[in-house]
Amino acid sequence: MVMRTLIALGGNAMTAPDGRARPEDQIAAVGVAMEAVADLIAGGVEVVLTHGNGPQVGNLLVKNELAAHVVPPVPLDWCGAQTQGTLGFVIVSALEASLTARGIAKPVAAVVTRTLVDAHDPGFRKPTKPIGRYLPADQAAAMIAHGQTWEDRGDRGWRRVVASPEPLEVLDAPAVATLVEAGFVVVAGGGGGIPMARDASTPGPRGVEAVIDKDLSAVLLARAVRADQLVIATDVDHMFLRWGRSDASALRRVGVEELRAHLAAGEFGGGSMAPKAEAACRFVESGGKRAVIAALGSIREAVLGEAGTVVEKESYSA
Repeated sequence: MVMRTLIALGGNAMTAPDGRARPEDQIAAVGVAMEAVADLIAGGVEVVLTHGNGPQVGNLLVKNELAAHVVPPVPLDWCGAQTQGTLGFVIVSALEASLTARGIAKPVAAVVTRTLVDAHDPGFRKPTKPIGRYLPADQAAAMIAHGQTWEDRGDRGWRRVVASPEPLEVLDAPAVATLVEAGFVVVAGGGGGIPMARDASTPGPRGVEAVIDKDLSAVLLARAVRADQLVIATDVDHMFLRWGRSDASALRRVGVEELRAHLAAGEFGGGSMAPKAEAACRFVESGGKRAVIAALGSIREAVLGEAGTVVEKESYSA
């Protein structure tokens, strides 16, 4: 039986090991990842790809700040669309090259993808998601004058905060699913999707200033393309209990009920691992065979259930 797998590539995992995000760093990291993806496709796995965009959007925000006195800064939905286009073509080009080197003639496409959120999501009333770099008060004031929300973070300076609403629907999922069924390897939903909301001001959805968690959005995309499993590629080998302590232990196989208990206990804090754990639970609870959270360099093994933290319906001991 062919295993259809949605692989979610972390934005930070697509940079240099030291965190640099120069174009050449990103191209090199994507190239390595696509070699592994091409091997999976050669082995008969059906693959759909999505990706993060944190460092890439961060770079665009710096450009906004530096040029704010010359041109108006572009909104976050535009930043999301731009990074989807850029990373989409980089991923498509790298995967095409890897497939061609293996003698595999398989079409690859990137879809600029929108994700619906609730215009009345609490996050819009009280933005809490910090993004971008810290700025001194005078520079932050210039961005506030353009309608952005910034907070004084003390000695480190001011930092922008935005809404991070719950993703409700991948609006372009029908197009993605059609391409998948036609045999394409599709790259979609980058950065969680371009945030869109419906209200009385426009006849259709409009772009909004927000950041959508890409792993939670990946669950919606995985359902839409009827994926059997979800693999979340990040920069660590496993999820850990008691992270940062001398008695830390890796979670290798875990049931949804147990993982939910760890989440409720605050085991993964409020950082990037908690949304990944939540996404894994949601995917399996909605009928997915399994979810795996693993390092980018272990994609092949993760798809086979041989690396990372494997989350399944049944309960396992940590």
